[in-house]
Amino acid sequence: MMPLIYAQKEEPQIIKKIGGNPETKKHLEDLGFNVGGQVSIVSALGDNLIVKVKESRVAVSDELAKKIMI
Repeated sequence: MMPLIYAQKEEPQIIKKIGGNPETKKHLEDLGFNVGGQVSIVSALGDNLIVKVKESRVAVSDELAKKIMI
């Protein structure tokens, strides 16, 4: 298990765990990040990652990406 920020670009991954405080977990779930869901990195822009989750593209900070374990 590793944080999302270390995943290979455009390689689909399965979310195994979402860390952080309850507010952070809720925010990530609202964006579509759920345990068992599929996610892939589209690109990296500065300190942000553009990820594909549930047929949508979402920008997340490195800090949030470190809380998403794959």
